[in-house]
Amino acid sequence: MSDHIKRYTVTAALPYANGPVHIGHLAGVYVPADIFVRYMRAKRRDIKFVCGSDEHGVPITIRAKKEGVTPQQVVDKYHEMIKNSFERFGITFDIYSRTSSDTHHETAADLFKQLYEHDKFVERSTEQYFDEEAQQFLADRYIIGTCPRCGYEEAYGDQCESCGSSLSPSELINPRSTLSGSKPVLKETKHWYFPLDQYEDWLKEWIIEGHKEWKSNVYGQCKSWIDQGLQPRAMTRDLDWGVKVPLENSEGKVLYVWFDAPIGYISATKDLAAEEGFDWEPYWKGNDTKLIHFIGKDNIVFHCIIFPSILKALGAYTLPDNVPANEFLNLEGNKISTSKNWAVWLHEFLEELPGKEDVLRYVLCANAPETKDNDFTWKDFQARNNNELVAIFGNFVNRAIVLTHKYFEGKLPERGDLTGIDQEVIDKLKNFPAQIGSSIENYKFRDALSSMIDLARLGNKYLADTEPWKLIKEDKERVGTILNISLQIAANLSIVSEPFLPFSAVRLREMLAVAKYLWDDAGSIDLLPVGHRIQKASLLFEKIEDSLVTGQIGKLENTKKQNELAALEVTPQKDEIVFDDFVKMDIRTATIKAAEKVEKSKKLLKLRLDTGIDERTVVSGIAEHYDPDAILGKQVCVLVNLAPRKIMGIESQGMILMAENIDGSLSFIKPEKVIDNGGMIN
Repeated sequence: MSDHIKRYTVTAALPYANGPVHIGHLAGVYVPADIFVRYMRAKRRDIKFVCGSDEHGVPITIRAKKEGVTPQQVVDKYHEMIKNSFERFGITFDIYSRTSSDTHHETAADLFKQLYEHDKFVERSTEQYFDEEAQQFLADRYIIGTCPRCGYEEAYGDQCESCGSSLSPSELINPRSTLSGSKPVLKETKHWYFPLDQYEDWLKEWIIEGHKEWKSNVYGQCKSWIDQGLQPRAMTRDLDWGVKVPLENSEGKVLYVWFDAPIGYISATKDLAAEEGFDWEPYWKGNDTKLIHFIGKDNIVFHCIIFPSILKALGAYTLPDNVPANEFLNLEGNKISTSKNWAVWLHEFLEELPGKEDVLRYVLCANAPETKDNDFTWKDFQARNNNELVAIFGNFVNRAIVLTHKYFEGKLPERGDLTGIDQEVIDKLKNFPAQIGSSIENYKFRDALSSMIDLARLGNKYLADTEPWKLIKEDKERVGTILNISLQIAANLSIVSEPFLPFSAVRLREMLAVAKYLWDDAGSIDLLPVGHRIQKASLLFEKIEDSLVTGQIGKLENTKKQNELAALEVTPQKDEIVFDDFVKMDIRTATIKAAEKVEKSKKLLKLRLDTGIDERTVVSGIAEHYDPDAILGKQVCVLVNLAPRKIMGIESQGMILMAENIDGSLSFIKPEKVIDNGGMIN
């Protein structure tokens, strides 16, 4: 870290308050951000970690319309749900605010007015899509159509979520309104545009030349945007939900959500400053502050190009030093989809798997999509818990503490003469804190986690190699040295594991009966004094059984089945008939007297029916749905005056009536109660 940096402002992307948080959000943004902040606090850095609910996006109004409630009711519901979930999961924001707050509305409106008064906007009257049925101008997310880049048919007016391309509504093929489904028309309206094209040269110098250290996915996306040429972007919208445009003659217009939302970081810092009594400005202004945005890859352009250009136009504001955006996390091989409920929702996880918060943090960090899309599976969740957290980390700590109680009454024994293996372990131990810290500071959280678990491996291997349980009868002093070093490693683990496994680190400190250390204490072999009494061992991690994983996979399979059924289309209505056509059909009740499979056919059953007027043979294509023995004695409805025809050499004298579900399954059509055979169906 640079010597001149005095303070750090860390932001995490504002989640839309139109639904709960899922594991994709956690892996992409909130877990890495929290790891970084916890580490920096342990380094005693002056750092503020801010976030809050984004409550003005068009998805909010879409959700409200869908649920038949007001936008305010939607954001109130999901703001509390998200905030509580983050707290229970151990995400340690200094403040979790919301963009509906008075502070935010005042701040966003004030900054917009500053730009307006300094002629930083271009005022334009343009044609914009308008829904004549809904009598409303359509913001970007109220328009869907076919993406001109990849052909995805559900692309939004501002972005294609399939290929990630940023779009404008006019680029969509076959655009349609999400409000009414109708094709929108173009209608003139006035808006204020921020001239991004005027900042193109500056962005080239600042990003392309000045931030080559940024992650390749971030740097590459920024370069691609800039190379294509930037265009002015409207900073206002025709909506009634959001921060009102603070100008005369601007009724019915609000600030564009991507102008308003990033300012939420500033307004949240203001609220935090008011609560804690510090000056907010140094955290957003000056060369001695480092600003870091943690986001997902779909927000790169807004945080790296649009928001920094706005800050540049305002003057005096700190620009982001880094924007370590992650790629996307998939779930069981498929893209996470909120609309299809294909997700692991945080609030449900916390209810269904209590006490497994650190396991999820560990797995999401180990599988973090840092350089490419990655996949979460429940089998991997189980394997990493059982094979790494339980078998390595937990096993080492448990053995060290149990043996100390067994051989030394729970008191730290003296460290005697060191052997070669002791010194080798001590030397390796000293390198871990700097190695883990360097990876965190360079936003390589997977590498940092790998190093952390390697320290637990080192301790586990040390106990396995020295075998103190075999030495105790012949050399208790040597055993004392081994357990002293082992417990010093455990104390070090309580420091370096805390950013990744905060709840487990607390339990480990409780077992070791120590207070929280600072990061610079790590690497020491003298964290625990001789004679220090430790508590009894308890399990840091518990084995996850197959039944838990099977239940979660089954839950997803059920979701998948429901989605497949929802995607099926009902067969369209057949051509119209007249009443005389219908009355020609003679449909009667009948009972199945015999049933057998037709040879050389997978689909056909040969049935013998008592129709009340006779007994006859009917061949029916239901063999894949019904076992012959299971349908004996069942009453059915049969079309008896259908002309006979031969099927597989068997004369069929009628047709049984069946109902076919949209998934292809069949059911008999039968009377509500038993009717005499031959009863007429009218």
